[in-house]
Amino acid sequence: MNSDRREFLKFAVGGAALSAVGAAVLPGDSVAEAAPAKSQHRWGMVIDLRKCIGCEACSVACSMENDVPLGEFRTIVSTYEIDTGGQARRATLPRLCNHCENPPCVEVCPTQATYKRDDGIVVIDNTICIGCGYCVQACPYDARFINPETHTADKCNFCVQRVDEGLLPACVETCVGGARIFGDLNDPDSEVSRLLQEYPTEVLKPEMGTDPRVYYIGLSDYLQAKVDGMPVPWSKEEILEGMTDGSAN
Repeated sequence: MNSDRREFLKFAVGGAALSAVGAAVLPGDSVAEAAPAKSQHRWGMVIDLRKCIGCEACSVACSMENDVPLGEFRTIVSTYEIDTGGQARRATLPRLCNHCENPPCVEVCPTQATYKRDDGIVVIDNTICIGCGYCVQACPYDARFINPETHTADKCNFCVQRVDEGLLPACVETCVGGARIFGDLNDPDSEVSRLLQEYPTEVLKPEMGTDPRVYYIGLSDYLQAKVDGMPVPWSKEEILEGMTDGSAN
């Protein structure tokens, strides 16, 4: 067991013990039932692009863990060829839900099916999601889709079913290069906090003001905006206006 995994389990298990004293976490099919009333954690992820080899093991592990329909992905690794001073090189960009501090998907959801837990993870309660697609359009990171089997919104949720049990997300557990690091941003001694202190990090599309909780080490200016997706509307009215005048196409 590596040090990152030991560290994560130590804090996750400790948090579970505190939750058991203050408020019980009840099992159930709905993500909403598993959400703690209070959390001393603030989960986030650092992706070290220097270590990503583009193997897509993360995408496969995610699909298997979360039963993602064929042809859809909660996390992907986009590959680009970029020019670095006259020399072409291959660059990879792992992408997933950014679990934003200011998530526009929450703002536009008409049923409040999409919400942010106290620990910072943005989740979807598919028992009340109506599949309207507002959140899909609102996400500037192209990280959501309508599940063709459930007809509800779907996306990465940091594998809450694993995190709540003290386990790492499937993509982190499977990353062969150790490029994905998951942990508690509230803990100054966690690996993610240490990396944020020691290395310059960037987020995707910082101009959107969403304040993502997925950080990248080694993200070039070219890749920073290389995300398929439309500029984000911050309200249902803006989305409807875009549909009417054709700008949302």
